[in-house]
Amino acid sequence: MVINKKKVFVLGLDSVPPELIFDRWLDQLPNIQRLIAHGRYGEMKSTIPAITCPAWMSMMTSANPGRLGIYGFRNRLRYDYEGLSFANSKSLHVETVWNILSRLGKKVVVIGVPMTYPPQPVNGCMVTCFMTPDTKGEYTYPPGLKAEVEAVSGGYMLDVVEFRSENKESILKDIYAMTEKRFRLTRHFIRSKEWDFFMMVEMGTDRIHHAFWKHLDDDHPQHVPGSKYQHAILNYYKYLDKEIGETCKLLNDDTMILVVSDHGAKRMMGGICINEWLLQNGYLKLVHYPAGSTPFNKLIVDWGNTMVWGEGGYYGRLFMNVKGREPKGVIAPQHYEHVRNELIKKLEDLRDERGNTIHTKVFKPEDIYSTCNGIPPDLIVYYGDLSWRSIGNVGTRTIWASENDTGPDDANHAQYGIFIKHHGKALDGLRLQGVTLYDIAPTILSYMGVTVPEDMEGKVIQ
Repeated sequence: MVINKKKVFVLGLDSVPPELIFDRWLDQLPNIQRLIAHGRYGEMKSTIPAITCPAWMSMMTSANPGRLGIYGFRNRLRYDYEGLSFANSKSLHVETVWNILSRLGKKVVVIGVPMTYPPQPVNGCMVTCFMTPDTKGEYTYPPGLKAEVEAVSGGYMLDVVEFRSENKESILKDIYAMTEKRFRLTRHFIRSKEWDFFMMVEMGTDRIHHAFWKHLDDDHPQHVPGSKYQHAILNYYKYLDKEIGETCKLLNDDTMILVVSDHGAKRMMGGICINEWLLQNGYLKLVHYPAGSTPFNKLIVDWGNTMVWGEGGYYGRLFMNVKGREPKGVIAPQHYEHVRNELIKKLEDLRDERGNTIHTKVFKPEDIYSTCNGIPPDLIVYYGDLSWRSIGNVGTRTIWASENDTGPDDANHAQYGIFIKHHGKALDGLRLQGVTLYDIAPTILSYMGVTVPEDMEGKVIQ
């Protein structure tokens, strides 16, 4: 194996959509514009589901969520009714790009990539992600790196606390503070650490979309014309562009720069109460209907008479109560496909309150993944093709919700994020079609002269 001296720097911007960065604001983002003018760029298809976890790990392993056995932040561990368990770095059993490079003796730096907590050994250093409980515990590898991180950043920030709240001034202040600290640390590590591969993910983009999208978007159902926050997202993108410019100045022409997002973002039209719909359609039975809006895990479910239950989130998940599989299963195994197909037909025909179809998409895991490790949901639901959120709570007696059940939220995720590939050659800024996030890992390895593992699902971006 010939391993060359070329370096790769990956800048992850969580949730950035092509519509904002390429189509709407590019002329106000000179540093991103410069990367594009001498590179390749375009929209990049995300995983199903289009969500931070598993998307970043699918990107860095070139393995689909079924192969990873990770179908969201929370996953079933057993066929029971005990709820879902949070995924973390120990849930991952496929090698990432930095694992492969570490094994080959390459030096790596990893900062803030989702699903890196708890920190795992690498040939270099790691600072974990927003899924880390707090900065009191261990969040670096090696552990002794923590003191340096805290000193350089002036108190490191893993995430914005309560970005789903009405305290918009505080959210904005925290987003800027977090981003400034992360870029300051990144530039410090670029200068002070030995590295061949460097990756940093900034979450501020995701947080600002969720908190401020309605102020930007005239067609948002909760849009307030003339809001003082109407330029909040654009101003942040301009600030981000400056940070990117300062960071790229430190990189030489032999370094390939990749700017990537794990998925896009779009206005949230509202929510659909998945378990209210199941109750109304006779699939779910409760011992007592609650007096007010109640999380599903606080309900008393009549499992002996329940066929299906659901989970909320940016996408919906349905779990079926199958005889011989779940403890109190009621669906006979031979009727499993019939019930699944019936659910798909009804969900895809879901109408809004004016009787118009909202174009819901429903997926069977085995149709979209090459294999299904762990316990996949029985169905994955994109309400209104991700324009509507799935609401897990019960107690409103309606399936329609104007608000999220976990706090104010303006944006949902979208299927397409972005990629920009730049490496010092005078390329002509060609916009490519058909790139998926599975293509990023093979592109990195190929550029560095490493043989791309045969089980990687993506192709090298030329």
